[in-house]
Amino acid sequence: MELLKHTALELGAMIAKGEISSADVTDAVFAAIEAKDKDVNAYIGLSEELAMSQASASDAAADGPLKGVPIAVKDNICTKGVKTTCASKMLADFVPPFDATVVEKLKAAGMPIVGKVNMDEFAMGSTSETSYFGAVKNPHDLTRVPGGSSGGAAATVAAGEAVCALGSDTGGSIRQPASYCGVTGFKPTYGYVSRYGLVAYASSLDQIGPIAKDVADCAAIMDVIAGHDGRDSTSLNVGHKSYLASLKGDVKGKTIGVPEECFGDGVDEDVKRAVLECAKTYESLGARLLPVKLDFMQSVIPTYYIIATAEASSNLSRYDGVKYGFRADKINSVDDLYAESRSQGFGAEVKMRILLGAFVLSSGYYDAYYKKALNVRDRIIAEFGEVFGRCDALICPVAPSTAPKLGASLSDSMSMYLSDIFTVPVNLAGLPGLSLPCGVDRGGMPIGAQLIGARGTDAALLDLGFAYQQATNIHRALAGRA
Repeated sequence: MELLKHTALELGAMIAKGEISSADVTDAVFAAIEAKDKDVNAYIGLSEELAMSQASASDAAADGPLKGVPIAVKDNICTKGVKTTCASKMLADFVPPFDATVVEKLKAAGMPIVGKVNMDEFAMGSTSETSYFGAVKNPHDLTRVPGGSSGGAAATVAAGEAVCALGSDTGGSIRQPASYCGVTGFKPTYGYVSRYGLVAYASSLDQIGPIAKDVADCAAIMDVIAGHDGRDSTSLNVGHKSYLASLKGDVKGKTIGVPEECFGDGVDEDVKRAVLECAKTYESLGARLLPVKLDFMQSVIPTYYIIATAEASSNLSRYDGVKYGFRADKINSVDDLYAESRSQGFGAEVKMRILLGAFVLSSGYYDAYYKKALNVRDRIIAEFGEVFGRCDALICPVAPSTAPKLGASLSDSMSMYLSDIFTVPVNLAGLPGLSLPCGVDRGGMPIGAQLIGARGTDAALLDLGFAYQQATNIHRALAGRA
């Protein structure tokens, strides 16, 4: 398991030189899972035989810096012949007949897929406690949550049970767990990574992205998974130069905006301190800090939860007990089949969001809620555009606090929703966002700083994060501690 202290790029280089094999690393991952996952509960299912076969066959893959490096995949991303459950009873036995585009690309790059990682049910949650397969634990403190919904992806990297992972981000679901677990997470510009094969939560917000030990690994994974896909109507057909080759680490002359609304009441003092110290590090490296205002911040939570739940109520209507998924027993009519299959197959949080979404789309309420939320979304996009006319990027906390205790958020849903306040604007506007470990609180729990870029500035944003990690050691210290 000493191998797993290395980054994905380091392991890829060692494999390329013949110092180790892909099978060696993949074996080490499964040994770590065996030793640790009974406590962390990061995995829903393992594909050991398939992964070892892929490791042996990785020599036949196209050359690349991650060739032979194993990866974990969030369980809402379809994997042919391997269960994809979305952490729900509804899909507990669903085996997709196809691979998601990102999975096809991982396989083509020679990256063995070790298993499917745990999450909030249908990606609806911020703590990874709503899973049908049990809550995920934070490797830094097993009494705390890892964040969500990609909590399993972040926890497995933090615990050394995976070299890297793919998650999905609808309102912060990559960045927030990365922050809570002390790892690096990147949410790309909407449309830069294909959503084909990602089980939809909110289609205009969902985006797949990497979670890893550092920014360089995230950039290398982006080189594998990004690109246009004709099977996804929202996929952008734009040229992508290598994200990894774009990492120079020079921030001189860059302007970084510091939104005052993100450092006010409700943000823990330890979080403010750590993120502002991160900002000062950028200043010491030659960047200019510019105070800015984001007047829309009070509107982002209601706007996000109206749009997200409306889209969820539509997307999840396909689970009716007829074609696939959970089907209730002892049914006397079609209406009963729908009602009982959905009532028994979905958990409480998912049902609540479906009901809220159906309400805001219903006759008499559409204009008052959903249409108004779309108008506010347009204003958020416009205001971001104005701010990025003056800044190269923004810096703020990923979340107002560090990881809460298990159970605390489930008993206070509003607190859970408010934990997304700094991440959901990025999804509403389709922007890239990066979570960087930047310190710990007084209890030793990780704190993440969030960098936000204008749409399409993914490479520049990753380079900004790379510069910080080149100048500091926080990400390495946290990666080896859990």
